[in-house]
Amino acid sequence: MSEKRESHDEFILRNMREAALKDRVSKASRMVWVTFEKEGLHKYPAALDDPKLATGDKYDVSFLGYIHRHIFKFRVWIEVFHDDRDIEFIQFKRWMNELYEGELNVDFQSCEMISDDLYLKIQERYPNRNVWIEVSEDGENGALTTYSKDV
Repeated sequence: MSEKRESHDEFILRNMREAALKDRVSKASRMVWVTFEKEGLHKYPAALDDPKLATGDKYDVSFLGYIHRHIFKFRVWIEVFHDDRDIEFIQFKRWMNELYEGELNVDFQSCEMISDDLYLKIQERYPNRNVWIEVSEDGENGALTTYSKDV
């Protein structure tokens, strides 16, 4: 049984493909992510009297105008620059948990506003990185905000 030998041209092409693939891997953008959650209270005062919200029908959400409780769930992605724990995600998670000691008091803030506040803190500690932050109410409804280092 004879094996077909690779021609010189096939050898060159195969090596070029392998080099291109390794180059693509080395230039990949990388992000690590962590999750954490905090109990919190907030309200949406406009819901009490805004006719788009206090509709009086099955779409009425005027109850949001009163203080109510949620488990705010966070998922935070942050850019890393190499593949060997540029940011150790357990430490990153612990640091973010410390930012919110006890119950989360967010007043009138939306998920988007909570995200913006967290991003400002992350940017102080880890500057010039792309960051994505997802904040949800009870894991049911929420917002994903992406912050680009290039802006």
